Amino acid sequence: MKKILLLTLVIAAGALVFWQPSSPARQTLAISGPFEFNSQDMSKDGFLFSRLQVVESLVGINEQAELYPLLADSWQQSTNGLNWVFTIRPEVKFHDGSLLTAKAAAQSLNQALSKPGVIRQVPVQSIQARDNQVIITLDRPFRALPSVLAHYSTAIVIPGSFSDNGKIAALQGTGPYQIDELQPPHKAKASRFADYWGRKAQIDTIEYLAGHRSESRALLAQSGQMDLVYTLDPISMDSLKTANNLQLHVESMPRTVLVKLNNAHPFLNHKSVRQALSLALDREGIAQSVLRLPGSEAYQLFSPALGAWHINQQDTVKRNLEQAGQLLAEQGWRANEQGLLERDGKVFRIQLVTYADRPELPLIGTALQAQWRELGIDVQISIDNSSAIPAKHHDNSLEMALIARNFGTLADPLPLLMNDFATEKGSDWGPMHWSSPTFSHLLAQLAAEPDSVKYRQLARQAAGLLADEMPLIPVTYYRQIVAVNDKISGFSFDPFEINYRVSEMRFND
Repeated sequence: MKKILLLTLVIAAGALVFWQPSSPARQTLAISGPFEFNSQDMSKDGFLFSRLQVVESLVGINEQAELYPLLADSWQQSTNGLNWVFTIRPEVKFHDGSLLTAKAAAQSLNQALSKPGVIRQVPVQSIQARDNQVIITLDRPFRALPSVLAHYSTAIVIPGSFSDNGKIAALQGTGPYQIDELQPPHKAKASRFADYWGRKAQIDTIEYLAGHRSESRALLAQSGQMDLVYTLDPISMDSLKTANNLQLHVESMPRTVLVKLNNAHPFLNHKSVRQALSLALDREGIAQSVLRLPGSEAYQLFSPALGAWHINQQDTVKRNLEQAGQLLAEQGWRANEQGLLERDGKVFRIQLVTYADRPELPLIGTALQAQWRELGIDVQISIDNSSAIPAKHHDNSLEMALIARNFGTLADPLPLLMNDFATEKGSDWGPMHWSSPTFSHLLAQLAAEPDSVKYRQLARQAAGLLADEMPLIPVTYYRQIVAVNDKISGFSFDPFEINYRVSEMRFND
């Protein structure tokens, strides 16, 4: 493809999107990723506005999973653990030029509390403003509160962003970029905010284009019409490596590709069956041959990046079809004439739903289908939109799903786990119909534990219980593949995917 092309056709989830680069009069960084947006609601689509650096939170997370001051320049916890005081950074301006105040921050957090999201797992009694401080009072101690306040859904937006019914009509934040134009579900444009409180951005404007098809986005990277392209298909790596106009970055992150199970399904409601499904997986083969990323195999849910939650001595049980078959035989499954497992006249046939937003998932799904077929299980694959998985979870029609679950959207996965395991039915992207009094007790202990050494011990107990019960089956750890055009300097990758760090980048002279 020639760089003189003015229009590029991107096929995104069946829709045709024409991409026309902005006028060259201004420096514009073009970004493409797989995820669409449909609103300005921070609880639903705040990930985009956080990544484009339009909004910011009170607290930040660095690459070592450490918390640092952002819009709050300090915070303190009372000795009884029930009161937190966040001091608001002075001289911070919203995009309309008004100053950030503790009152505005408290109003934004209270709006977040009224919507679904991780902050709902915090036992908040009240959020109030006093002078230049936000005071959060809890019903019981919750050590992970600062981590929750780093999540995109708790980013601070100007009070004027909200309409009377609490919906955001005109999003304005405090970030180095401000929104210029939104064309849901595919296109967004933002420009540099001159009065940003921190280091000013060097690139004038940024434009985002969503497109589900990885091959289309790879062509945009090769043609030079996209400067940053995220979440590329491993199959595209060879051709992208030969391109003379870009660099390919393969970055580790605390996201796990896993199988979400309906643990109430009559075929899946015993841990021996789930353990058998896990034993039948050739994770190393998937990592090497399917993903072309040796070393990414996952034998536990939490990657090493999650510190206390990763079990260093966890056994890496290799594929063992014989042992898997024995476990299934103990549950009454026998091979029929077609080589498929059967019990009480019913064939072990199950549907696995996945989505193409993350292009490697259908490839992994096909590998799982073949590996479980060797065990005698007939897996039917359905490739749908990612929204189908929460929908099927809620109407109870989900049997199995292959998903990529980010346990690192916070520095500590505890609030996500508390959300996932809050009820027996589970959460949209967590387990389904699985509960354990022991695990629930561990989560409650973790939430209130002030001692870091004891916290690590409890976290590893909790991780070990999940590794034994297998309500979710880990497959591989996720690695983000990003194509970066050579005309860009200063690229770095945020493993927690909070922002694209565009403000740190510049165009080469």
